[in-house]
Amino acid sequence: MWQVSLILNKNLFMDTNQPAAQPVLAATSATPGIFGTKIPSSVAFVIGVLLFFMPFAEIKCSGTTFAHKSGLDIAMRKDWKAFSSGTMGKEGMGDMSSKANSQEKGNSWIYAIAALGLGVLGLLFSIANAKLGGRAALVAGILSAGALIGMMLDIKQEFNRQVANDMANKTQEGADTLGLNKLGNSLNDIKPTLVFTSWFYVAVIAFLAAAFFCYKRMQTAKL
Repeated sequence: MWQVSLILNKNLFMDTNQPAAQPVLAATSATPGIFGTKIPSSVAFVIGVLLFFMPFAEIKCSGTTFAHKSGLDIAMRKDWKAFSSGTMGKEGMGDMSSKANSQEKGNSWIYAIAALGLGVLGLLFSIANAKLGGRAALVAGILSAGALIGMMLDIKQEFNRQVANDMANKTQEGADTLGLNKLGNSLNDIKPTLVFTSWFYVAVIAFLAAAFFCYKRMQTAKL
């Protein structure tokens, strides 16, 4: 009898000293970081589109800006906007910009429309979920930046062509396409230059950044 009691007490002692079973925690999915959301790409696309309202290109002479165009102006084929002040005078700057407008050719407006349209499409795609819109928004961002670069090259090519024609015909009255004969006695003293503003380059970077953020979002969605 005492042996049975000893065995029961031994088993009871062993049971009370058994380690408590650890609860099994269900694995929870990690919360995606900021790059896993639509916010970065959407903001970058919005910035790129809004920058079309800012001056993209300027024509300068002797360091003075006398005409400029915004990205939207280029897309809508609007005239160069002349400044009303400066060392050249309002009449001279207005005449130069009007000459530039009358002689302007090229396909820069097509590139500008493509860049703006692709930027808007990229924004719409970036708002969708990563699986459906991520890849399309990525491609739209890259193509939009490429269209802006194409626009810049086309405008520069056309501007250089006009300046070359201007210098070749500088001895003929009214032959210069930018109206330089109205501004001085010698074309060698005044040479117009075309520059693209920081707003233009920020727009290019914004669209490329949007494409990068779309890529990061797609990578996060696969995890």
